[in-house]
Amino acid sequence: MTQVPADATVLGLYTTAQAGAPLLEVPAVQLEPGRGLIGDRYSRSVGTFSDKLQDSQDWEVTLIEIEEIDRYNAAAGQSLPPDAFRRNVVTRGVRLNDLVGRRFRVGEAQLEGMRLCEPCAYLAGLLGPGVVKAMAHRAGLRARIVSGATVHAGDGVVTT
Repeated sequence: MTQVPADATVLGLYTTAQAGAPLLEVPAVQLEPGRGLIGDRYSRSVGTFSDKLQDSQDWEVTLIEIEEIDRYNAAAGQSLPPDAFRRNVVTRGVRLNDLVGRRFRVGEAQLEGMRLCEPCAYLAGLLGPGVVKAMAHRAGLRARIVSGATVHAGDGVVTT
């Protein structure tokens, strides 16, 4: 069983109230089972993919590793900020792919990794077509919220 390193942390938290609007970095956010990040577009059922995802729970929270963002930027010769990748939680020090099908904690919230959050045509439209191939199997994790809590930037990420 893969363990999350003891120093794995939440580097940043991002939400937006409207589909297509820029994500804003917030110091803390409330995660609620069945609702997602309170105030985010998907908790309000107005996200770009809300209609397609309504029957699943893998829309509740998305995570991405800063290491993969940095790798992409270095390879592409860019300096895109974390919010450009449109994920809610940016982590440091944890391999998110290893958390598919596993429960883990982000701060006091318990999550379950549902599936990889692959790059899509929408993201390619924002960042360029090369992002799909370059970030395949590296663009993060979709998770459901098992038990909610307020999560803060700097909180730990641990397996349960």
